[in-house]
Amino acid sequence: VVSVAKAAREFSLHKDAPREQPAAPVRTDWLRPPGAVAEATFLERCTRCSDYIKACPPGAIVSDLANGTPVIFANQVACELCEDFPCIAACATEALLPVADCFEVRMGLAVVSHRACTAGQGCHACVSKCPVEALSMDFHALRLVVEPDRCVGCGMCEQICKTVNDRIAVKVTPARSVSSGIMRL
Repeated sequence: VVSVAKAAREFSLHKDAPREQPAAPVRTDWLRPPGAVAEATFLERCTRCSDYIKACPPGAIVSDLANGTPVIFANQVACELCEDFPCIAACATEALLPVADCFEVRMGLAVVSHRACTAGQGCHACVSKCPVEALSMDFHALRLVVEPDRCVGCGMCEQICKTVNDRIAVKVTPARSVSSGIMRL
């Protein structure tokens, strides 16, 4: 009886205390918006003004919870590569520099997990939605092919794959993580 009374007393003392929430995992799969300069320079120039959030028509650009800089999570909302790039126009500090067209953008590179990809079973949704025609189907090998020189890393393929498959087979590797000479910032 005494232990039950002690437990009840402890419960009543702490029932209204705020509960500690586990820390949200820090995501590292974010992309910078179109026109982003090299990462170190970007971090120096970006004032974390949030003007890019208002300027992005599809709402793809959000503030990074860690530092308030603009990021895109391709599996949530892909960059639509707007014709006039309002996000770049909204940046007054040259953290985002103008690009001539969507083919100059370099946010990342699509990578296919052929094990998870259902292209060999007839799914070509990502191919038909790629705004820069960087994806194609190799019908001989029954595999999805990414053309690295054309891929801008907008994430449209990742977002489409998420909507039509159980597992995401196409993911965009952020430009800062790609170590080849293909990626240009």
